[in-house]
Amino acid sequence: MRHLRLHKSGFRGAVVSLSTAVVVSAFFTTFAREPRSAAVTKPPTTDPGLALQRDLVQVVKNTRPSVVEISTDAGLGSGVIFDTKGDIVTNAHVLGTATTFTVAFSNGRSLSARLMGTYAPDDLAVIRVSSAKGLRPASFGNSSALEVGDIVLAMGSPLGLSSSVTDGIVSFNGRAVSEGNGVVLPDLIQTSAAINPGNSGGALVNLSGKVIGIPTLSATDGSASAPGLGFAIPSNTVRLLAPQLISKGRVTTAGRAGLGLAGADATAYDGTPLGVQVTSVQPNGPAAKAGIVPGELIVSLNAKPTADYTALLTLLTHFRPGDRVSITLLSLGGIKRTISVTLADLAQF
Repeated sequence: MRHLRLHKSGFRGAVVSLSTAVVVSAFFTTFAREPRSAAVTKPPTTDPGLALQRDLVQVVKNTRPSVVEISTDAGLGSGVIFDTKGDIVTNAHVLGTATTFTVAFSNGRSLSARLMGTYAPDDLAVIRVSSAKGLRPASFGNSSALEVGDIVLAMGSPLGLSSSVTDGIVSFNGRAVSEGNGVVLPDLIQTSAAINPGNSGGALVNLSGKVIGIPTLSATDGSASAPGLGFAIPSNTVRLLAPQLISKGRVTTAGRAGLGLAGADATAYDGTPLGVQVTSVQPNGPAAKAGIVPGELIVSLNAKPTADYTALLTLLTHFRPGDRVSITLLSLGGIKRTISVTLADLAQF
């Protein structure tokens, strides 16, 4: 992971007349029949708290066999069984540059795995275990249907504690968050469920037992994790990218907008942000076709300032391939110009 709860009445009197006894007998006969009739029609009483508890326990029982622990030479993380072929989805940063992986299952079994593919811009990767017998793939839900307040469970191996579960709610759906190293993750699910080191690549599950996200980040206040601020890659992104990594070993359609350039933060001598300096341009990409050249400064996109490279990438997460945007640049000679650029799919670059 990277740093982001009958009423009973007595009858008194021993001496009664015969007529009184008959009346009393009739009274008790009638009285005895009514409770039986009422008991049949009385609605059952339920405890909402106990019902929720039963739901949570059942979700954990059903999902736990689909969540695994992944070990590399550099550390460990979590993963989710994607299909019966043995493919396991996880975070790209969990795997890092490792080439060998060991997968531990909830039943204690361990298997070696090989890399199928990785896609750093969305921090996703897929590995495949050497034997796929007896695996239980997770059921992936529709992350777009999530609502703020939905109860979710985070399952994984935080700090190496396998099969751990934390609970919380969906706090926000659709947050763009910088992961660092020029990567901004779009449409993330923000959750109050605790996300700790080792949770990365695991499962964020709803009460229907559907995996609706892959925990990947936890917010920090600069020195330590900020409680209740975790982020997960939406399941819809997983469902789009994982099959491509499995079948092709790479992503060809990410559904995200790209400019086809690389940039760096530009600052004044006093540290004041100046914009994004274009360091390289992809041939035949949107930037190249629009006439953007290395050395120029991008100062705004659709009139919104781009103080640094992260700001530019964050703004791009709001667009899709094919959208047209206006970009304002400052040339090396100090000349400002605004051009129109048609964005392409990020996976092309």
